[in-house]
Amino acid sequence: MIIDSHCHLNYEPMSLSLKDTIDRANRDGVEYLLTISTEDKSFDKILSIIMNNKCVYGSYGIHPHEAKNHKNIRSEDILKKISFSKKIIGIGETGLDFFYNHSEKSVQIESFEEHIESAQKSNLPLIVHTRSAENETLELLNKRKKEKDFKILIHCFTGSKDFAFKLLNLDAFISASGVVTFKKSEDLAATFKDIPNNKILVETDSPYLAPEPLRGKTNEPSYIIHTVKFLSELKRKTFKDFCQITTNNFFELFGKLNEK
Repeated sequence: MIIDSHCHLNYEPMSLSLKDTIDRANRDGVEYLLTISTEDKSFDKILSIIMNNKCVYGSYGIHPHEAKNHKNIRSEDILKKISFSKKIIGIGETGLDFFYNHSEKSVQIESFEEHIESAQKSNLPLIVHTRSAENETLELLNKRKKEKDFKILIHCFTGSKDFAFKLLNLDAFISASGVVTFKKSEDLAATFKDIPNNKILVETDSPYLAPEPLRGKTNEPSYIIHTVKFLSELKRKTFKDFCQITTNNFFELFGKLNEK
């Protein structure tokens, strides 16, 4: 069994042929998919997808790029949204992106804090996007962890080894996307080689970041098998064993999905 811990099934072109996309993933051993919210206006679509597809679960959150359009979002608003369905199992994606700065830094930080508070209150994992903001991300997570514990998943990790191990000190889980398979990602691969097996999840972030040998194509959940194959060889595990490891890690973080 494989679980795609981060995809965007409401995005085109996957949304235009959703059943075929999910069927292809299921045929390739992807038994569950977590489709991720990035803005409030798309949440109804997320709900429709998860309610009409047994193997798909969802999240609610505001991407840092979209924070500028959700300046009034508060923890109570997030908590209300996640109560709409037991199949909403995560908060995010949220975080800090100072590479593109589509939203002002102060606005991103305020939004991130509201999502953290929601994770603290709900006990659902916080799904974190972080780019060019390692110090600021760590500072906020550290500060809020000391106040009250919460679960952390760093999605599509592409940061430094030092950053990874500081996150592990916060008991965070770290997710690998197709980026780890890229020919110029030797440093990232070396980092994942050293991350403990019991802290790794896998994802596509589809429709973005298709793994080798499909880089440049529109990504989809079925392509996750290439990322899993790469990591299993990197970690010197059989494909089957590594699938089981990452599945167990997902259940450890999000809970058993058949209980939802």
